[in-house]
Amino acid sequence: MAWDDLHEQGNSQDKPRGGGGSHKGGGSGDGPQFQIPQIKLPKFKGSTIILAVVAVLALWIIPSVYYSVGQDEEGVVTRFGKYVRTTQPGPHFKLPSPIERVFKPKVRQVRRVEIGFRTDQGRTRDFPNESLMLTGDQNIVDIDMVVQYHIVNANHYLFNVRRQQKAVHNVAETVMRGIIGSKKIDEALTTGKAEIQILLKEQMQVLLDKYESGIQIVTAQLQSVSPPAQVASAFKDVVSAREDKERMINEAQGYRNAVIPEARGKAAQIVRMAEGYQQEVIKKAEGDAARFLSQYREYKKAPEVTRKRIYLETMEEIYPKMNKFVIGSQSGVVPILPLGPGLENLMGRSK
Repeated sequence: MAWDDLHEQGNSQDKPRGGGGSHKGGGSGDGPQFQIPQIKLPKFKGSTIILAVVAVLALWIIPSVYYSVGQDEEGVVTRFGKYVRTTQPGPHFKLPSPIERVFKPKVRQVRRVEIGFRTDQGRTRDFPNESLMLTGDQNIVDIDMVVQYHIVNANHYLFNVRRQQKAVHNVAETVMRGIIGSKKIDEALTTGKAEIQILLKEQMQVLLDKYESGIQIVTAQLQSVSPPAQVASAFKDVVSAREDKERMINEAQGYRNAVIPEARGKAAQIVRMAEGYQQEVIKKAEGDAARFLSQYREYKKAPEVTRKRIYLETMEEIYPKMNKFVIGSQSGVVPILPLGPGLENLMGRSK
């Protein structure tokens, strides 16, 4: 059965029966005939239609005019896409969508950006294209770092910077490459880490403030600073040699600090002894001179008496140290009486 036949058959019902409506010799035609069912719509009153429209508008408007901001959020309201106001935590009202829309970023949440590596379900993946950097003395160093930040201006955060997480990542990598490019590898690997972290945080904040990003850097921490894996063993030897050097220098400094005070103490002791001996000699000489002068004055007053007294005092000092013999004669025998230190020896021999 062709489509034209069906079309003609469907239209034949609307034609009056008779000669004018016959097809191919008259009659009602061959084949099935279709009738379109008629749908009867209920008749609504005007008040019912109004109430239905009001109900639909209420279901659309009420949820879109009320919103609530959480304790860790700020509400940023836009009107036709343009920023109009920022609301604090609590319930608020706005014009229905799409006239006004509200964004609620979590301003108290501390977000984290990893540079040089990614942590995924306890596993760490390395990204050498981010972590390998060139130092000021033309060496390559592998640096992994973590930056934490939070939102301080929700309006700037939402509308001044696109892909905020990626922006912080790019700023951190750019600033770190600039800092490492001004440092030597020894400084980056050992003593300069704390200074590098401070510079990283400060310079990142300056750059983000220049873009009016609404982001505040909380911490910028170096997770690891190491030489590339290809030359790690050579760097370990260098570090070991440097540690040995530092150890030997410290030992020498310790020996120096122990010897120098001891030598200074001995030198001070010798100086004090010499000064004491000097004072002793001076005082003794002064005493001898004073005694001689006093004796001289007495000698001038009575020369004979003084001479005799000096003679007796001198003999008193000399005689006890000498061997003395008393010789006498009696009955033709000359007795010898030794007096002095050798007396006991002589007495022993006589026995």
